[in-house]
Amino acid sequence: MDKKLKKNLGWAEATAVVVGCVIGAGVFFKPYAIYNATGGGPGMGLLAWVLGGLMSILGALTFAELAVMIPETGGMVTYLREAYGDVMGFLAGWMQIIIFYPAFLAGYGVKVGSELGNVIGGDQFKLPVAILVIAALVFMNTKGSKAAGGFQVVSTICKLMPLFILMIFGFILGGGGNPIITPLTGGGVTPMGALGSCLLAVLFAFEGWTNVGAIAGEMKNPGRDLPLAIVGGVSIIMAVYLVINVAYLWVLPASTLMTLESPASAVAMKLFGKAGGTLISVGIIISVIGAGNGFLMAGSRVVYALALDKALPMSGWLAELNDNQVPANSILFVGVLAAVYSFTGQFDLLTDLGVFSCWIFYTITFMAVIVLRKKQPERERPCKVPLYPVIPVLAVLSGLFVIVSQFCLSGMSATLMSLFSLMITLAGWPVYIIVKNRSY
Repeated sequence: MDKKLKKNLGWAEATAVVVGCVIGAGVFFKPYAIYNATGGGPGMGLLAWVLGGLMSILGALTFAELAVMIPETGGMVTYLREAYGDVMGFLAGWMQIIIFYPAFLAGYGVKVGSELGNVIGGDQFKLPVAILVIAALVFMNTKGSKAAGGFQVVSTICKLMPLFILMIFGFILGGGGNPIITPLTGGGVTPMGALGSCLLAVLFAFEGWTNVGAIAGEMKNPGRDLPLAIVGGVSIIMAVYLVINVAYLWVLPASTLMTLESPASAVAMKLFGKAGGTLISVGIIISVIGAGNGFLMAGSRVVYALALDKALPMSGWLAELNDNQVPANSILFVGVLAAVYSFTGQFDLLTDLGVFSCWIFYTITFMAVIVLRKKQPERERPCKVPLYPVIPVLAVLSGLFVIVSQFCLSGMSATLMSLFSLMITLAGWPVYIIVKNRSY
């Protein structure tokens, strides 16, 4: 008898999945980068959280049509392959395994090292701790998906507890005398110049909405309920992010938050003293490790999928499963790259690099909805993007703004980071040609 996924999820369950996938480490740390970009002005920071949420809703609604129409393993790789051909699909996968997943994992490792340094007093352990965290996650993941999945549950609880504690007690115990909405930016910073950098930081915190299609096969009515889950889920997340950022500002002004690499921990120390603040910091550390675990699990599966397609060097080795039936070599591949990236010691640089790189392909994927509507008009689409073509066009424009702002509006360091991302991504083209022409 064929075993199939049971279609027993409604919009409420799907909304909970969306919320659980997206809320991560960004809300605890990115206020530092945001208020640095605004020059200490709170208004543009809060506006960026709203705009980032709206961009995520537009993107997720557009992705959902492809995810339900092409319910195959590989996600974005599969969509781009069908719309534009094998090379574009491979480049999306290459970007994910060489930049996106290892950069995020490295960034999380660095942040754990930084947070532990704040707790025990000393920044000299940041790099060793980052590498130790990555190595421990690699080891745990090679022991099987059950162990990694169990840790994910624990880390999710640890993620939500400090979030709600800071939201509630921030308003109860905070002074509330700091500017919240005005000014938009600090002296010498233009709103348009700050917006691009702010959005890159905010979109990191919203990362995860691309997973919306994974649950489509288990939904009773994906055409109706999936868009509702996306809009409802991301709207809840946007509200939570706005409330907790106002709570931060209720306790500490934006001009102070811009000087603190761990603003959530600083707010906790202000509210609860050293002992209580340390306890909140430990919860945040476990949350960050859990986020890194999720990216290692997902990233190694993308490596494994490309290896099964014989699209990578050493594909046979990368496609091997160990005795625990997990792709241990693919897990090791992502972990080693992340360990190398962690030598930068830069959380914001690494995560900004990952966000920028993926938004290039997100934008191309938004365009793919329009391309496939023209190429395959007769194909069944159980979940059509609402208000077509308005929402896909707005999603494309949002993505183009993120890309262009990094090249033109956000300073030399952002431009160099963007060029590095493009160079590494395009380096996948000759790799694809060489590997595909090689006989196995």
